[in-house]
Amino acid sequence: MLLKDLPLNARPREKLLARGPGALSDAELLALLLRTGLPGKNALQMGQELVDTFGGLAGLLHTRPEALKNIKGLGPAKRAEIVAVLELARRALSEQLKEKTVFATPQAVRDYLQLQLGSRPHEIFAVLFLDSQHRLIALEELFRGTLTQTSVYPREVVVRALALNAASVVLAHNHPSGAAQPSRADEALTQTLKAALSLVDVRVLDHFVVTSTQAVSMAELGLL
Repeated sequence: MLLKDLPLNARPREKLLARGPGALSDAELLALLLRTGLPGKNALQMGQELVDTFGGLAGLLHTRPEALKNIKGLGPAKRAEIVAVLELARRALSEQLKEKTVFATPQAVRDYLQLQLGSRPHEIFAVLFLDSQHRLIALEELFRGTLTQTSVYPREVVVRALALNAASVVLAHNHPSGAAQPSRADEALTQTLKAALSLVDVRVLDHFVVTSTQAVSMAELGLL
């Protein structure tokens, strides 16, 4: 069945206009984004397939663009639209963190880090550089690969903090394995960076371990 063959009150676009976006399911919102389906599979069914395949909307947003190629009927144009929505979400969260202190929106920090790092296939070490009001100056990905005290260079983190005139930082790295529990190496690295940054009067406020489903705060665990 084509979307135009559905009753008016069941068509995603008409439903959104009549009742607002909150009335639509994830599959219906995706159907609006996709617009068209395939022979034998309308846009709503494709939207539901995406939800089912990636474990919900959050899973879809955190998936890598390459994984979308495995969905039949999801050509370059549709994949580009989904990736564009993901980038808009990142930018919106970034703007929110620049306007408010990171502690005023802790969930936004977690969401932002998950969108930035959660779906990466390799380990990334990133730093949120903050001003004296704890507002975001920039997020920079500084190191890639297996993270240890020897693979992350404190000097480079200090140099970037000074260049950006940061008053404090939030450290973050991802665990591609999906295990969000900080390791002993993570704890040791945090203490090394904390000591180095303290020499230039820059505070380490937190260190997040990020997966596609969560971002664990080492400060909340008492490990900072």
